[in-house]
Amino acid sequence: MNLIFLGAPGAGKGTQAEVVCNEYNIPAISTGNILREALKSGTEMGLKAKSYMDKGALVPDEILIGIIKDRLAEEDCKNGFILDGFPRTIPQAEALDKMGVVIDKVIDIEVSDERIVTRMSGRRVCEKCGSSYHMLYKKPAKEGICNACGGTLIQRKDDHPDTVKDRLDVYHDQTEPLKDFYSKQGKLFIVEGQEEVADTTKLVLEAVAKQA
Repeated sequence: MNLIFLGAPGAGKGTQAEVVCNEYNIPAISTGNILREALKSGTEMGLKAKSYMDKGALVPDEILIGIIKDRLAEEDCKNGFILDGFPRTIPQAEALDKMGVVIDKVIDIEVSDERIVTRMSGRRVCEKCGSSYHMLYKKPAKEGICNACGGTLIQRKDDHPDTVKDRLDVYHDQTEPLKDFYSKQGKLFIVEGQEEVADTTKLVLEAVAKQA
């Protein structure tokens, strides 16, 4: 079974992809991970990507797609895979089709922007030991202080509300059109993200098992 997981930043698609990966014994492939692997192994496409990343530039689609193609050709993908973080745009999705990659289902995890901003902007990390907290869901015993080591809790730049909103704007502009692209192919399954992760997981597994 070949799957794509869609969802805005902070919707929890990575967590859900890992669950399905374990349930069906197929690899969950994230763009970030395969880029790092390609750089580490020094493949031709990896070296091409490195030349852009070293300059702080975005890796062009043709190189990224080449890396994806190499990864999908590996033995562990023969019974299926989950793509998490790719495609991000219509041209990338069209490139997948041209490669002959058949996608069975696209699972879209829907969470409102308001909930995502609350979820992500509430995160805090200990600058000393890296322990994670949340100002609503996992508060420290003493405000601003790590329970584990007494270090100071900080908000990462990526979790600042303005940064989260900017990332959501990019998602809505570039990636959300994929919903219509795959809906027209009859492959889109929408899952409403729940407050409890386990409840979302139940709905995701039902969507994956559902007949198209």
